Amino acid sequence: MLDRAVGGDGAAFAELVAPLRPELHAHCYRMLGSVHDADDALQEALVRAWRGLAGFAGRSSLRSWLYTVTTHSCVDAARSRRRRALPVDLGPASTSVVLDGAPRTDVAWLGPHPDERYERREAVELAFVAALQHLPPNQRAALLLVEVLGFTVPEVASVLATTPAAVASALQRARVSVGPPLTTVPDPHRRAVAASFADALERGDLSALVGLLAADVTWAMPPLAAWYEGREAVLAFAQAVPFSGSCGAWRTVATTANALPAVACYLDADGSGVFDGWSITALDVRDGRITAITSFLGAEHFAVFGLPAAT
Repeated sequence: MLDRAVGGDGAAFAELVAPLRPELHAHCYRMLGSVHDADDALQEALVRAWRGLAGFAGRSSLRSWLYTVTTHSCVDAARSRRRRALPVDLGPASTSVVLDGAPRTDVAWLGPHPDERYERREAVELAFVAALQHLPPNQRAALLLVEVLGFTVPEVASVLATTPAAVASALQRARVSVGPPLTTVPDPHRRAVAASFADALERGDLSALVGLLAADVTWAMPPLAAWYEGREAVLAFAQAVPFSGSCGAWRTVATTANALPAVACYLDADGSGVFDGWSITALDVRDGRITAITSFLGAEHFAVFGLPAAT
């Protein structure tokens, strides 16, 4: 099949690449913090790979070679675009409920990722991906290739066209800034907690929400800059906005975002009976309590998760 692809058979090339596309796309997402940017970077990488396939010549595995090409595509994209951020990156938590906040359009926001069909689920958790965005592109690539994908330092030096010493130095700096991917301890109750959160939201039951929150819980809602820290602040926001009843009625669908239990939230704001996609809300749950709520606002996220924009 490789010979056919080298000979110009596009269908053979597509068939060779197909099993690797999900993990390559996840790599692009970790590098760039956006599913849409990952789509673009992977497409560019595959075009480069197709054009350069004759030079591959089997000197390494096809997987390693494709990661080399894809990493270069992502590094180029990261250098030409603003780094992705979450509200916590912009400033301290709000000390009071912000009711008139406008979306920040001058910020490139970190986006959610829907897919967890790979071994290292923790490598796409929001905290890790968000921390990666603070690194220079080469450090980001080195850390991911070694810590997540298992490449050796000499292999990464070859990928990045540099020396093993330079890679080791980049890794050391990256590990100080970010650390390794979080070690996710499977929690059989995480989805049950997410379901309880969804039920409380639909019923507007603030007392039920209280029992779900950790003391140090946070709630962020990109593209809004305001975010809240601590159970008291989060409950004040919930009471004033999503749980108040004045913003409308909620309908929810269970999903997964960044290997976390998540809730797709639909809002009927005017009583028309039409529920429009409002947010994909990811819930970090530790020891049976919600420690972080990240609501990615916007109907544009729903298609990425295979969900309708309205119900």
